[in-house]
Order: sequence, then C-alpha cells, then structure tokens
Amino acid sequence: MFETLDVDLAWKEGDENIFIPIMVVTVCFTLYWFVMKSERIKTYYYTKYDFDQASYRHIIFTKYFGFISMGLLPVVFCIPLLPEYSLQDYGVTIIPETTLFSLIWILCLSIPIIPLVSYSARQPKNLINYPQVRSRIWTTRMMCMYALGWFIYLLGYEFLFRGILLIPLADSIGIWAAVGVNIALYSATHIPKGLDETVGAIPFGLVLCLLTLASGTIWIAFFVHVVLAWTNFFTALKYNPEMNYIKKK
Repeated sequence: MFETLDVDLAWKEGDENIFIPIMVVTVCFTLYWFVMKSERIKTYYYTKYDFDQASYRHIIFTKYFGFISMGLLPVVFCIPLLPEYSLQDYGVTIIPETTLFSLIWILCLSIPIIPLVSYSARQPKNLINYPQVRSRIWTTRMMCMYALGWFIYLLGYEFLFRGILLIPLADSIGIWAAVGVNIALYSATHIPKGLDETVGAIPFGLVLCLLTLASGTIWIAFFVHVVLAWTNFFTALKYNPEMNYIKKK
C-alpha cells in the first residue's frame, strides 16, 4: 500500500481572493499569448494582404485582442466570482483625494522615461523587435492606429496585472507578498522579449505596484506604460533604416 501525506484540501475563507485572481491572470494572459503567436492567424493575414498590410493588420489585431482577453474577459470571470470587488475596487476609478498624487507621479516618471527609452529604442538590438509592425512604408493613419492599439492594449494589460492580480491579493496576503507575486508573473511575461526587458520589469513592476496601491487606481501604471510604449514606438520607427514614413495626400 502506498501512502500520502496528510494534505488539508479544505477551501478556507479568503482563499478565493488569492486563487481566482492568479488563475484568471494565468488563463487570460495565456489565451492572449497563444493567439498572438498563432501561426494560423498570422498566415491568414500574410496570405490575404501584401507584406506591409499583413504585418500592420496582424499586430493591430493582436493589440485589440489583448484588450479583450486581458481587459474584458477578466471582468466576466471576476465580477461574479468575487462579488465583493467592483471595477472601482480594482482601480478603474477616479479618487479625488489621490488625483494630484497620480498626476505628479505620472509626470515625474515620464520625464526620465522619455529620454532613456528614446536612447535605448534606437539601438540595433531594439530595432530587431520594434516597432512590432514590420511594415516598410508607414502612413499617418497607420501610425495613429498603431499608437491607439498600444493604448487600448495597455489598458487591458494594466487592469489585469495592477488591478486583478494586485489588489485582492494585497487585501488577503499582505502588500509585500502580493507585490512579490505580481512582480514574478509580470517579469515572467517579458522573458520572450529578452534579458534586458525581463530584468527591467522587476524594478519597473515594483514601482508601479506600490504607486497603484498608494493611489488606489491603475492610472499611474497605465499612463506611464503608455508613455514608455509610445516613446519606444516612435523612436524605433524613426531610426529603423528599413522603414519610411510617407504623407498621403
């Protein structure tokens, strides 16, 4: 006869506030990742359109799908499963008392981010991956739609990581344990992008988590992330020798 250790599998009060957010983040981000990396979906676009349009339309699709999978789908799971938490509790709100605090931190973080990211974005190793759209010819409309895609995508992304994953866990297991879990998963999502982004996500994630908890909203994390993404995009586009901007009449 084989034996097992005595494991208490009883569901304890408050376990759902830890288990459900972690599982929702895992499922929703995994769904996004494998759709984004799907060769079948990519082949559809590259078969139907020329290279420039295929690259542009494929990446735009992944950005909007990211908002659906990481922004809307978590609401479908979490609102009924964790009824004590509303969208406002997850940081999708405006708190008058912390609005000035949020604005100051958005400004203070954006000021150094813009030149630092602008410098790193023009380096050859960054130009290999960015902009993600590899179209050789860009128009004003393409630039605007891609920037909007980043905006929408990051709204879902920050809601998932700085809202769903952070706030219920902080209430249940404490701030530092919740921040540790958040940073671990957040950093892990950057592994495919290389060592620099994976390591950089650790201090960046720490700052964003603490500011989210201090402000009670996801807006500092969201807008700072948008500034970072847009700076990287426009700089990489400008310095990529294989890409050109044309102004359509």
